[in-house]
Amino acid sequence: MTEEVQKHSVHTLVFRSLKRTHDMFVSDHAKQVALDEQSYKMKMTVKMRTEYKPVLHMPVLKEGRDRGPLHGSDPYGQPGYPLPDASPDYLVTGTHPYPSAPGVALTADTQMQKMPSEAGVHSMALALPPSQARQEASRTAASVADIHRHAGGAERSHPPQHALSLMEGGTKTSALVPRKAPTMPKPQWHPPWKLYRVISGHLGWVRSIAVEPGNQWFVTGSADRTIKIWDLASGKLKLSLTGHISTVRGVAVSTRSPYLFSCGEDKQVKCWDLEYNKVIRHYHGHLSAVYDLDLHPTIDVLVTCSRDATARVWDIRTKANVHTLSGHTNTVATVKCQSAEPQVVTGSHDTTIRLWDLVAGKTRATLTNHKKSVRALVLHPRQYTFASGSPDNIKQWKCPDGNFIQNLSGHNAIINTLAVNSDGVLVSGADNGTIHMWDWRTGYNFQRIHAAVQPGSLDSESGIFACVFDQSESRLITAEADKTIKVYKEDDTAACQLFILNSKKSYSVITMSDVIFLI
Repeated sequence: MTEEVQKHSVHTLVFRSLKRTHDMFVSDHAKQVALDEQSYKMKMTVKMRTEYKPVLHMPVLKEGRDRGPLHGSDPYGQPGYPLPDASPDYLVTGTHPYPSAPGVALTADTQMQKMPSEAGVHSMALALPPSQARQEASRTAASVADIHRHAGGAERSHPPQHALSLMEGGTKTSALVPRKAPTMPKPQWHPPWKLYRVISGHLGWVRSIAVEPGNQWFVTGSADRTIKIWDLASGKLKLSLTGHISTVRGVAVSTRSPYLFSCGEDKQVKCWDLEYNKVIRHYHGHLSAVYDLDLHPTIDVLVTCSRDATARVWDIRTKANVHTLSGHTNTVATVKCQSAEPQVVTGSHDTTIRLWDLVAGKTRATLTNHKKSVRALVLHPRQYTFASGSPDNIKQWKCPDGNFIQNLSGHNAIINTLAVNSDGVLVSGADNGTIHMWDWRTGYNFQRIHAAVQPGSLDSESGIFACVFDQSESRLITAEADKTIKVYKEDDTAACQLFILNSKKSYSVITMSDVIFLI
């Protein structure tokens, strides 16, 4: 009668097999593999040949003999030979007792090296590639006498340094100068800005601001479909203009005529005559909401940009659509004009910035460095540069080709607006209500502001949609989501504050009272 074989599950069998395997190899577990001496020697020989071949046969200097008797030997296993007891000028070591090299003569009697001839030195110099000569010249710190003594070392791949000095024009000594560690450039000191006025009056988000050339008043456009003109000195309302049927997204005041231009989400672009306070021209053509507009500073041209992925150039007087600047693949959010090339710069939600040739109506350059939507552009009033704002970074560019200058990192929010003054203060305003102040030259963020929202508003309604400096550049005006206009000015009491660079390369502020205390 046959015994029944006990049946086990696959799970049990697998684990039993694992246990047997473990028991079989547990004695060797975590033990090092035995070292094969012959293989190790071969490995070390190959390593020495590949990594240290140029310096394996460097000459032995006289000073080495003071430490004890030396025997020349080859690291590759060649038999060595004893060094003579005499004190010759120079001794040669290597794989062969009498190595050959250009311009070097050795005698069998003394094994001493004689000075190389001029022809030998020149032949070695000419045989060496210039690039290698420059590398070798940068490595040397020896005197000419040492170089002459070392010339023609046994089977050296490096030539005598004297030859290098002859090739490079040669100096008697070349000191190794330690490279200076990079340091953070010191930013210009700017006084901090403080809030000194809050203006209420709009019934919706304030989306756009422009200051008139005479610095007497400024104009704002809002989501309540109105355009309001405010006295700059007192902050009082002077005039309200109605005519748009949707949010007013852009306003601009002409420096050449008494005209105010506005655009909105109703696809309309209007020209207002401020002598009669009424619309005198309409510019028809955009197929979707118009997000921004700008006036050319020297010719009577208006440029608008839209959600239809185009920017349009208009003749102000004839209302003709001179150019349709097409090329962006998404909403064109911002546009800037200047008299020099590029005369038109646009930023888009397709993450690119385009520089346009205004005469041809074509793209001059496309900047693709940003990874997210570009909602803000600003031109520097004095330098031939501009900046772009995106949630990933604020970037500075050089005109006319848009060469990248530097990143301004740290404003980790959706940046809606940028402004810069002649003093080098760059302001960025974001969707979360924060304002960052930057030093234009160094990109140092010297101040951050998060103003409180208007009483009755939610904390989420603290976005900054637009900001602009007045003509004197001593006031900063911001348009915000809490339906207010806020005015900032420089803090006069901060003139005595000092910025000091501490050991961590960051800046701290101490007041004059602290300085007096320290003195």
